[in-house]
Amino acid sequence: MQDALAGLAEVERATAELYRVVDGFDLASVREPSLLPGWSRAHVMTHLARGADALLNLLTWAKTGVEHPMYLSMADREADIAEGGARPPTLLRADLDAASQRLAAAIRDLPATAWEAEVAHPVKGPILAGRVPWMRLGEVWVHLVDLDAGFGFADVPEDLHELLLNEAVGVYADREGVPPVRLEVALPDGRQRTWELPAGAGSDAPVISGGAAEVIGWLTGRGDGSGLEGRVPTLPRWL
Repeated sequence: MQDALAGLAEVERATAELYRVVDGFDLASVREPSLLPGWSRAHVMTHLARGADALLNLLTWAKTGVEHPMYLSMADREADIAEGGARPPTLLRADLDAASQRLAAAIRDLPATAWEAEVAHPVKGPILAGRVPWMRLGEVWVHLVDLDAGFGFADVPEDLHELLLNEAVGVYADREGVPPVRLEVALPDGRQRTWELPAGAGSDAPVISGGAAEVIGWLTGRGDGSGLEGRVPTLPRWL
């Protein structure tokens, strides 16, 4: 439970930064394109709101033992995002705040034993409920970058770069078609860390090196890796 509450504290720090950015949007701003193909900033804001509700469903599942999938269907998910894309900034902001508050309340109120319950992510498969706050954390920071409003991975608090790298590398751990790579990353605190992509790639895998923010951008598909050293391969589409 303490780990979950620590995750919530980090989510609230990320959400405060998200609000700082979106509170500067007017009607024209929310209609501008995001970094995600075919999505405006309004679509990204709506996706973040519905993402909070989807994770709330997983916590309801953990609490009750009754299956509550993140989304009823991908068609419903896409329809919700499309609808939100037409909303004005005031409604987008209110929706985002209400959804974020619902998730935060569910995290605070979840019984300690429920954090060990197994739930199912539609892509990642079975996960423990204790992963939910940390999943939300990564979601907020990545989509804050997607808003294309002057915030990049270098602006994420430096003490979180290692965590985001762990999360990003983990996405590719068991995926097929991931080219073998050995990542040598310079962290903001001066440490050097190494990750293998995918897991178990081995020390003879080609080496790519660079700063943490640049590597996170490449791993998440938000950067082409042009600032990295080594032969940068093409990764499968980010989930």
